[in-house]
Amino acid sequence: MTKNSSIYISSFLFLISIFSFFNIIYSNYFDIFFNIENYIYTLFVSLILGCLILFLNRTNVKKITLYEKIFTVLLGYILFPLIISIPYYFGIKNMTLLNSYFEAISGFTSTGFTIFENIKQLDESLILWRSTSQWIGGIYFLFSILLLIDIFDKNLKQSFTEYLSFNYNEIFKQSIKIIIIYSLLTLFIFILLKTINLRTFDAFNLSLSIISSGGFLPVNRIDYLFESDFSKILLSFTMVLSFFSLFLTYNLIFFNKKKLNFLSEDLNLLIYLLILISFSFVFLNSTNNFPTILVAILSSVSNIGISFSDTPKNLTFLFFIMIIIGGSFFSTSSGIRVIKILSLIKFSLNNLLSHTKPNQIYSNKVTLINDNTEKSDINKYFFSLLIFIISLSLLTLLLTLSDIQFENSFKLSILTIMNTVNSSMFELSNFDFSGLSFLTKIYLIIFMIIGRVELLTILILFKKFLFKN
Repeated sequence: MTKNSSIYISSFLFLISIFSFFNIIYSNYFDIFFNIENYIYTLFVSLILGCLILFLNRTNVKKITLYEKIFTVLLGYILFPLIISIPYYFGIKNMTLLNSYFEAISGFTSTGFTIFENIKQLDESLILWRSTSQWIGGIYFLFSILLLIDIFDKNLKQSFTEYLSFNYNEIFKQSIKIIIIYSLLTLFIFILLKTINLRTFDAFNLSLSIISSGGFLPVNRIDYLFESDFSKILLSFTMVLSFFSLFLTYNLIFFNKKKLNFLSEDLNLLIYLLILISFSFVFLNSTNNFPTILVAILSSVSNIGISFSDTPKNLTFLFFIMIIIGGSFFSTSSGIRVIKILSLIKFSLNNLLSHTKPNQIYSNKVTLINDNTEKSDINKYFFSLLIFIISLSLLTLLLTLSDIQFENSFKLSILTIMNTVNSSMFELSNFDFSGLSFLTKIYLIIFMIIGRVELLTILILFKKFLFKN
C-alpha cells in the first residue's frame, strides 16, 4: 500500500474515531452509561489502526496505480463496516458477529436493511450510531468517485469539474469542497426538518440519512413523524438534495457561463423529475394523496426508499423503474444514472435513423452535453447496464435457492444492488433479515458492496480487455 492509499484509509478511520467520540459525549450527557464503553473500544481501534497504517507506509511515496485505487476503495467497504459493527456486537445481547456486520454494511452502503424488528428497543446512542454510519458511507462514496475520477469519460468528469486529470493539489481542493458542501447540506436539511417542529433527535438522524441516500430511520414508521401534507412536501424537497449533484448548489452560487456544462446533467435531471411529478399529479392522483405519492417518487429517484404505509401499491413497478434509473452521477444516490440512460437512448435513435435513412448523416451528439460522446463511452454505458442485468439475475437466483419466494427475491435483488431500503411501497417492509441463513446474508453483503462500487471497479477491471484504445 502506497503512502497516498494509507492517507486515504487512515483519514476515514480517524473520521470514525471522531464520530465515536461524539457518541461518547452524547452517551455521557444523557446518562447512557451501559453502552458508552463500546464507543470507547471503537474510538481506540479506529484511532490506533489509522495511526498504524499511516506510520507503516509513511516512506512509500510510489505513485498510486489505478488498480491500487480500486483495491483501496474495496478495502474501505470491507474494513470500515467491521469497525462500525463493534457497538452492535458488544452493545446488544445475543447479537452475532455476522448480524452486526450486516447492519454495519447496510448502513455504510446507505442501503438501510436492518436486522432489528423494533427500533424503539435500541438506546438512542445506538440509533445515532446507525445514522452516522450512513453519513460516513455517503461521503466515502463521493470520495471514492473523486479517487477514481480518471476512469470516467470526459462527459462525466465535466459534470462537476473542469479538470480532466487531477493533481494532488486539485484533489485536496475538491475534497475540502466535498466535506464543506456535504456538511452544510446536512445542516440545511436538519434546519428544514426542525421548521415542522420535528424532535431534534429525529430531525438530526433523518438529516444524516437523507443526505447520504440512506434508509435507516430513528423510528419504526415514518408516518408518525410526518402527518400533515406540508410536512410530507417538505420531506420530499429535502430528498431532492441527494438526487441532484452535490455540487449543484455550489455551481448555482458561483455561476459562470464558461462552466455551463457543470449544470447540464442537473438540467436534464430537473426535466426528468418535472415530467415524473406532472405525470403522477395528473394520472396517478385518484385518491387525492399526492403528497404521499410525491414522497415515494422523490424517495425512489434518490434511492432512499422510505415511504408511508398508505402509498398506493399499484405503483410499485413504477417506483422500481425510478430506482433502477437513479439520480445524478456525483450524488449519493445509486442507479444506472440518468445521464447514461439518455446517452444510450440518443445513440440508439441515431443508429436506427441512420439505417432507415442512409443518405443522411446523424452524428452521435448527446443533447445533454456539448461534446460528442465517443463510442467507447457508449460501450461503457452499455456494459454497466449489462453488469446490472447479470448481477440482478445472479442475486435473484441465489436468493430463490435460499428458499425466498421468487417475487420477493427479485424485488430484494433490485433494492440490494441499488442500495435502497425495503419500505412498505415495495411490500417488503416486514421482511425478516435476522432470520436469513448465513449464506444468504453473505450474498446480500457482497451485492450491497457491488451496488456501491460497481461503476467504480468492475468497468475498469475489464477495461483493458474490452475497451482497448
